[in-house]
Amino acid sequence: MAIKAEYIWIDGAEPTPQLRSKTKILDDDNGVELADMPLWGFDGSSTNQATGDKSDCVLKPARVFPDPIRGGSSILVMCEVMLVDGKAHPTNTRAAAARTAKKYKKHEPMFGIEQEYTMLKPDGSPLGFPDNGFPAPQGPYYCGIGEIAITGRDIAEDHMDACLDAGVTLSGINAEVMPGQWEFQVGPVGLLEVSDELWIGRYLLHRIAEEYGVIIDISAKPVKGDWNGAGAHTNFSTKEMREDGGMAHIEAGCVALGKKAALHIANYGAGVEDRLTGAHETQRYDQFSYGVSDRGASIRIPWQCSIDGKGYLEDRRPNGNIDPYTVARLMTETICSAIK
Repeated sequence: MAIKAEYIWIDGAEPTPQLRSKTKILDDDNGVELADMPLWGFDGSSTNQATGDKSDCVLKPARVFPDPIRGGSSILVMCEVMLVDGKAHPTNTRAAAARTAKKYKKHEPMFGIEQEYTMLKPDGSPLGFPDNGFPAPQGPYYCGIGEIAITGRDIAEDHMDACLDAGVTLSGINAEVMPGQWEFQVGPVGLLEVSDELWIGRYLLHRIAEEYGVIIDISAKPVKGDWNGAGAHTNFSTKEMREDGGMAHIEAGCVALGKKAALHIANYGAGVEDRLTGAHETQRYDQFSYGVSDRGASIRIPWQCSIDGKGYLEDRRPNGNIDPYTVARLMTETICSAIK
């Protein structure tokens, strides 16, 4: 049978890039490994990546995953966007991330990203919100059980199964603090792996939600007011942090992040000022702090790491709408370049 290959890429939408995809039919004698995937063109003038008079852009396959939605021999192909001369397109943030991953390979950086998202009804209100007004205040929804507390579990469960079938390194899911808000966690894996797999996880989430007539929103503050925003808390460690005596390296990493706080905030997703208010388990966007078990800090050091004297740190500042290639690259560069 012919192979359906879904080519997936990131467009040039501003301020938050979006996923795009189209299907390529490959001959049934075509392999399904990365080396077997051909380049493919697309109309960049329709994705904010080219002008109409020079509209061609190129999709360069970067990772291949089984397609759990179509099944069979179908595959998902995560692509980089290239110019026709073979150079990386200006919107191709994966290329810069790959250079950083190679440069700091000896430190063995590892990531786990917690992707929070909100399920919306067609009218734009969150799933679980009444048609008029608001539900009961936050409290029973986080990791809740039962009809009153939880909505959207069927989508989250289907998405979990799809990610596992696709080979995404999923480490868990949970209902979040606001009704209709959920989270899935990718990792721990390397810089490029966590970024590729988070984008594939997002793709699968959007596709599955289509079947339920639900919209997936990863914006930083989907509901204004006294409701938690949506983050992408980014857990990071180096080989040095994970070894005995690693606590000193964890604290040094926190200090390094503090010195470049403004650079990171500027690249941590649109609407970061709306989400990082100093309330709702956040530090203010214009302040920096770190501490053990402190969810109101910019960087949290998990309590178990302080007991073990080694482990990882959690950057709580990234928004749900981050580009993971950019965030993972910046964290690696900032922390690894400061290692003595």
